[in-house]
Amino acid sequence: MTAPLLDVRDLHVEFRTREGVARAVNGVDLRLHPGETLAVLGESGCGKSVTAQAIMGILDTPPAHVTGGQVLYQGVDLLRLPENERRKVRANRIAMIFQDALSALNPVYTVGFQLAELFRVHRGTSRGDAKRRAVELLDMVHIPDAKRRVKDYPHQFSGGMRQRVMIAMALALDPEVLIADEPTTALDVTVQAQIMRLLAELQRERNMGLMLITHDMGVVADVADRIAVMYAGKVVEEAPVYDIYARPAHAYTKALLESIPRLDHKGRALNVIRGLPPALTDVPRGCAFHPRCAYAREICRQETPPAYQIAPQRIASCHFVREVLGV
Repeated sequence: MTAPLLDVRDLHVEFRTREGVARAVNGVDLRLHPGETLAVLGESGCGKSVTAQAIMGILDTPPAHVTGGQVLYQGVDLLRLPENERRKVRANRIAMIFQDALSALNPVYTVGFQLAELFRVHRGTSRGDAKRRAVELLDMVHIPDAKRRVKDYPHQFSGGMRQRVMIAMALALDPEVLIADEPTTALDVTVQAQIMRLLAELQRERNMGLMLITHDMGVVADVADRIAVMYAGKVVEEAPVYDIYARPAHAYTKALLESIPRLDHKGRALNVIRGLPPALTDVPRGCAFHPRCAYAREICRQETPPAYQIAPQRIASCHFVREVLGV
């Protein structure tokens, strides 16, 4: 395998609040290679989006503070770069699609102006050339009548079309890494499929590394190469996508898969994961999942499980990996 484009090592992020210190990211390791799709999966509040924002360097400080680790892009630690150098990497080399397109787009400017601004600011392009590139980008993401729609405002687009505009903005400067944070949130199932197909098509054309952040295991099944499952600020399992779906090795991953509705289980009660994820200001001792885990024993309450290497490119942080795997 080629050297990773993006290599996140032992990343720690905490939020210092009046209620206490919330350790939102607690020792995350992730690697992304050219042309690969890595899905980062987990319930809301597990640290997925904070990890992405730390990589991009867009956390609000205070209250957020990166307290440890490295974010290596082509061997350069982005966390150690001065802000003016970091800004050159952002959008040019690593870009991000945000969850809520309507909030991310400026309502008082046309989408054409916002797309063209990227070329004027980052590339020094003339106004006319920048406008022409904006039309080309809307064409690229399959927005009909792009030459006319480039003059429209964000509120004049449907949710799916706004998400296409966000994809166009993220890809405008030909980044090598694209982070998509819940790109199909609040879209209906048909539009979700269209957006995911579009992302996969553009990734193949450009050989980008794609980090897909989601809580929907159904979305990632067809597009991901590897999956990293997060819980309470940590990656608890990482493996190739087919291994995760065929034989999960962590109790949390197994519980997530069992909670997905299945056509062959018509009429049965849905499986649920009892309880709620822990407050990040008060994460339980030992394995953070133990209060909700069907496999939990005393060791889980006392000792944090290490990351066991189960196979090449596969790790799981669970004291009872063998039991979960059924071996």
